Amino acid sequence: MILSAVDGKFNLKEDLVIEEWLEKEFPLRVSSDKEAEELSALKEDDYMVHFQKCMADFYEDSTEEERNELIQYAIKLAKADKKITTEENIFINELFNEWTETSIE
Repeated sequence: MILSAVDGKFNLKEDLVIEEWLEKEFPLRVSSDKEAEELSALKEDDYMVHFQKCMADFYEDSTEEERNELIQYAIKLAKADKKITTEENIFINELFNEWTETSIE
């Protein structure tokens, strides 16, 4: 969800991509309200720290295939409004670079 917030604009199309992914990945109903509340409480300067924590948590509990699927999802989410912003690109690159470097080590 943080990818949808980093450019300062939240788009309905992005919300639909998030809901679609949650339904696919989590058969039990998952509410995005808690994450939305947590994000709204964050200062923009703290987005990357929060994102990196989420990346590390996901890495610990996922396979390489699941991580690759999440990267593809992140790109789909960023493209949902037909434009990948500079901010979104920075976060996607962080995700890709961190997981690529970690898997090589």
